[in-house]
Amino acid sequence: MVLLFLLIVDGASALIIATLSRLHCFRATAWALALLLSMATAPMARAQQDPSRSQAIPEPAESVILTAFDNYEVVAMPEAHGMKDLDDFILALIRNPRFPEKVNDIAVECGNSLYQPILDRYIAGDGVSIADARKVWRNTTQPMCGHSGFFEQFFPLVRAINQKLPPERRLRVLAGDPPVDWSQVNTFQDILKLPHRDANIASVMEKEVLSKHRKALMLFGTYHLFHNVQHSAVSIYEKEYPRVTFVIINLGAYETYSQTSAKGSFAEWPVPSLARIKGTWVGVSDLGRFLPALTLIDKNCNVHTDFSKEFQQPVENMVDAVLYLGRSELELKEQIPADVAVDLEYRKELQRRQALPGIPSASPQTIEQENAEIMKEDSDPMFLSSLPKPPDPNHPDPALQRALQECRDALRQQGQDAAK
Repeated sequence: MVLLFLLIVDGASALIIATLSRLHCFRATAWALALLLSMATAPMARAQQDPSRSQAIPEPAESVILTAFDNYEVVAMPEAHGMKDLDDFILALIRNPRFPEKVNDIAVECGNSLYQPILDRYIAGDGVSIADARKVWRNTTQPMCGHSGFFEQFFPLVRAINQKLPPERRLRVLAGDPPVDWSQVNTFQDILKLPHRDANIASVMEKEVLSKHRKALMLFGTYHLFHNVQHSAVSIYEKEYPRVTFVIINLGAYETYSQTSAKGSFAEWPVPSLARIKGTWVGVSDLGRFLPALTLIDKNCNVHTDFSKEFQQPVENMVDAVLYLGRSELELKEQIPADVAVDLEYRKELQRRQALPGIPSASPQTIEQENAEIMKEDSDPMFLSSLPKPPDPNHPDPALQRALQECRDALRQQGQDAAK
C-alpha cells in the first residue's frame, strides 16, 4: 500500500511518500503529518561497552515510573504501534493502585482533540456510547490508532478505574492529535491546512498539564518524546518548561536494530525493568541501536535513508531511561481487533482519507486484498518476524520507486497549478 504524506517543517510543506505493507502500520509514528515513513534499517557501527562508563542498573519498572512523578511533572513513553508487550505493561501500570495517587492526566497520541468534550464525558463515566467514544481514537490522523487493540482496551479501562475513585482523584485523558473534522477534509488543500502534530501535542501539554501544575503520563510514539530534537513535542514545550519530563525508550528493540547482540548485557535483567542511562555505556549508544533508520522522500523527491543530523547524538541526550520487557525475538505483536476488521464502512472511510492527497496509488488494494493481507500477517503472533527486511540497494523496492514517481508527478502538478 503506497500512501502520500505531508511533513511540515518550519512552516514549509514538503511532500513525503510512505510505503506501508499492511492495514496496520506497526511502529509507524505518524500518517498525515509524519516523520517515520518506513521500517528500513541502515547499517549501524558496532557499539562497544565503554569501560569508563558505569553499568545501567535495572530497577522495578512500575515502581521507578511512579516514583519519578515525585520529581517530574511528566513521564513520557511509547505505546501502541503494534508492540503488545509494551501495551500490556502500560495497562498494568495504570491498574496499579498507586497510579491515581501520582497522576492526574494521561495524554495520548491516539485521540482527536476535536472530541475532547466527548472524551471527558466518557472517561468520567457519563452516558456516552462506545460508538460515540470510538470517534476519539478512530478519527485521528493516524491509521494505527483506529486499528489498535491497545486503545480499544485503554479508554474503557480508564473509565472503569474512575468509577472506583472519588471525583477529586479521577483520571483525565487528553487527546493530543490535532482537531480534525474528517467530514470537512475532502481535498489536498484541506490536508495542507491540518495543524502540525507535534506543535498541537505541545500546546495541549502546556495548556492542560504544565500551566496547571498537574502530573501526566504521556503516551506517544518515541519520535514525539525526545529531548534536544527541534521538532519533537517534548522539545517544543521544554523551551518554556525545561527539566520537567522523564523520557523512556523501549530497550527491546536494542537487539533488533544492532549488528551486535545485546543478549549478554540484558538477558539477566528482571522483566519488566527500567534503567536510567545518563553516564552509562547504554547512554553513549547511538539512536540506531534502538530504532530503525528513517527512509524519507523530501519535498524535492530526494530519498534519505539515515538519521538526520539532530538525531546523531548519544541517546542519553534525548531520553532518560530504558524499559526492558524481555528478549526482542520473543516480542508479541498486537493483532487488529475483529470489530475493526469487519467494519467495512470504517475501513472504506480510511481508504477515502488515504486517497485525499489526490495522487492515485499505483497499486490500490481492494477490501478483499486487505483482508487476505491481514489474515496472512496475523497468522504469526511474533512481532520481530512481522518487520520488513532492510532494503536491498541492488534490488530497489518497487513500492518506493512508485512513491518516487508519485512525488515527481505531484511536484509537476504543483508547478502547473502555480503557473495558471
